[in-house]
Amino acid sequence: MVGIGETTPVAAGTDPFPKFARDTTADNPWPVSHIAQVYHQTVEKWPGAWVEGQISEINTRRSGSAYITLRDNTEEISLQVMGFGRFAGMAREFQQGDRVVVHGRADIWVKQTRLSFMGDDIRRVGKGDLMAQIEELRKRLKGEGLFDDANKVALPEFPKRIGLICAPQARAEGDVITNAQLRWPTIAFTVEHVHVQGPQCPPEVIAAIAKLDADPDVDVIIVARGGGSFEDLIGFSDEGVVRATAACVTPIVSAIGHEDDWTLIDLASDMRASTPTDAAKRIVPDVLEQQALIAEARERISMRIQARLDSETRFIEGYANRPSLTQPLTMLERPQRFVDDARQHLDIGLRRIVDDASLTVEKLHSSLTALSPQSTLDRGYAVVQDATGRVVSNATDLHDGDTVGVTLKSGRITASVTHTEK
Repeated sequence: MVGIGETTPVAAGTDPFPKFARDTTADNPWPVSHIAQVYHQTVEKWPGAWVEGQISEINTRRSGSAYITLRDNTEEISLQVMGFGRFAGMAREFQQGDRVVVHGRADIWVKQTRLSFMGDDIRRVGKGDLMAQIEELRKRLKGEGLFDDANKVALPEFPKRIGLICAPQARAEGDVITNAQLRWPTIAFTVEHVHVQGPQCPPEVIAAIAKLDADPDVDVIIVARGGGSFEDLIGFSDEGVVRATAACVTPIVSAIGHEDDWTLIDLASDMRASTPTDAAKRIVPDVLEQQALIAEARERISMRIQARLDSETRFIEGYANRPSLTQPLTMLERPQRFVDDARQHLDIGLRRIVDDASLTVEKLHSSLTALSPQSTLDRGYAVVQDATGRVVSNATDLHDGDTVGVTLKSGRITASVTHTEK
């Protein structure tokens, strides 16, 4: 076996470098390519081995190749495994969280002097402990109703202050604040810095949620973290974090990892954003969009007012152009015709009444004339009246010497009775 302190023998006179590492000096060093070859030749002689761990990341999207991040079952240590051909085909049957044993050999990628593990066999041990625990916790919390839609709180349409929980000097913090203020410049932030992985993550996140939830100025809370491996994000599937999220009265948004990442806090939050940047865009409105909406609304209001004015103007013009207003006397034409017709009918009616009455009068006049004393007088008779004016119808009513009046056809005479015959 060749150690780091020596090189593989080469033909005499062809190797310009020192043979052993102990012979290198500042004036006569080994080039990087040479020491990479030394590493490669050394690791190449290591025997194959079976390695056990849990798949925290797996990529089999390329045909004929597979790339796996294998996490130790107890320690925060990972190993990069790659394989091709048969190994890649076998790896397609596995997914994140599976516990496996992989057989392979250590290998050095000379171009970057990077150690990896070339797999040639992979077998299932059982479902990953962490994944199984999280799945069991998910089912239990779901049974308690922590993930029900009825518990979700609607986000405010125009928040004034956002509570942000993230790592100190994290890119997620800059993404959220920058994108939110670009969309809504007046938005304010209250930032709580916490550990976003490791054992300190859950208690610090729980405390930050409680603190921001108690702040009356905070309208909505964002829990943000950039992408990472499955084990890096495990703190956000902690039962305490999930319960604190579900119990939070203030609307809370989870923005953990990338779009493909998931944690239990995503199920308990009121909204899940695919990334911290997405959270900023979904929580605050776009000022330009709001200005456009206001301008559009003002235009619609103006158009409706103008349409109403035009309608009322046409209505008024319709009345103003009616003949009853432009020629008001025309309103009297029909009543005048009615009055004229009534007068004509009344005149005709009265004339008929007068004619009928005249005819009746004439008939009565003729009757009266025929029956009147004058007619009798006209025939040569006379009417004798005593001194009192009473008509004398019997000679016995008079005595000699009485004065009588005699009415003739024409005129009247006064006479004295000298003789009566009974």
